[in-house]
Amino acid sequence: MEPMNKIGFIGLGTMGGPMAGHLVKKGYELFVFNRSEEKTEKWISKYMAGNICSSVKELATYCKIIILCVGNDEDVRWIINEIFDSLNPGTIIIDHTTTSAQLSREMLGKVNKKDSFFLDAPVSGGAIGAQKGNLSVMVGGEKEIFLSIKKILETYSKCSKLMGPNGYGQLTKMVNQICIAGLIQALAEGLNFSEKAGLNSSDVIEVISQGAAKSWQMENRWKTMLENEYEDGFAGDLMRKDLEIVKKQAEFIGANIEVTKLVDDFY
Repeated sequence: MEPMNKIGFIGLGTMGGPMAGHLVKKGYELFVFNRSEEKTEKWISKYMAGNICSSVKELATYCKIIILCVGNDEDVRWIINEIFDSLNPGTIIIDHTTTSAQLSREMLGKVNKKDSFFLDAPVSGGAIGAQKGNLSVMVGGEKEIFLSIKKILETYSKCSKLMGPNGYGQLTKMVNQICIAGLIQALAEGLNFSEKAGLNSSDVIEVISQGAAKSWQMENRWKTMLENEYEDGFAGDLMRKDLEIVKKQAEFIGANIEVTKLVDDFY
């Protein structure tokens, strides 16, 4: 097989599953791996495409484009260590996991030893964005490498932008999470206030969403909040993980994030 024509996708969860699905719909040949075989089989049966790999090592032998969408720094570090000896020269690894900025620089230094490349490319838009293929991708890495894979990113995103060298995609995602965490907390408190005050919260949202309070979170989360439905969207434990990354980075650069720390306490 010629690995240049193959894409490897590792992580078929809430975000990765739909993203990989958009790739096969666009005609890309995928080699997929997920630690949970049940998720892999479910994905294959849904999209009726893709090649299941028994290990990440096997996947790396087939592909020169490898996309990751996993849980945290340690997951990414484990994958890179596992596939290192199997990497084809010139392989481009696109990491959609939300991690520390330092991890991207560390992984770049490692894969460079195999004449390969690493881009940190966290995404925003949640499960809905992944399903609709309109995510926002913030990328850190070399410009030429980013441009070479931008068409792939466009398969499941409405916006992808190079933010700077390795780590800058993750730093941008940290800004994103600071803003989102505060918005969700404010929306939850506002709706609770509305209910306690005896207002018709649907009417309240109809009015205030046409003014300065309008946000994506308000448009997409107010109804599920009122109905106590929390099965969809971004998991609370993942937000806590992301905010821990933010707090460590803020301490390192001397940024004041007192409000974010308070919001994290509420989470």
